[in-house]
Amino acid sequence: MNAEVAAFLDSLKTGAPPAAAASLLRALWHGLHGEWETAHQIAQDDTSAEGAWVHAWLHRIEGDLDNARYWYRRAQREVAEGDFREEGKTIAAFLLK
Repeated sequence: MNAEVAAFLDSLKTGAPPAAAASLLRALWHGLHGEWETAHQIAQDDTSAEGAWVHAWLHRIEGDLDNARYWYRRAQREVAEGDFREEGKTIAAFLLK
């Protein structure tokens, strides 16, 4: 794990996302903190494939699997299963590489 990923994961223990975090990382941070509405507002403004991946992840957390599948297709990613937090960390590592 690189230093940026470690710093992001450490920031999850604080009350705010890292000040310099890109918008999608802020969305992930809020999503990992259970702040779905804030995370969704940020993610839906990003039209990139990475934004679609974060959007898919958020809808999976919400339990809206049909909507999540749509966003995974837009992201050109397989529909994820398993632990939400682990997928969030995987997305963060991808965005920080």
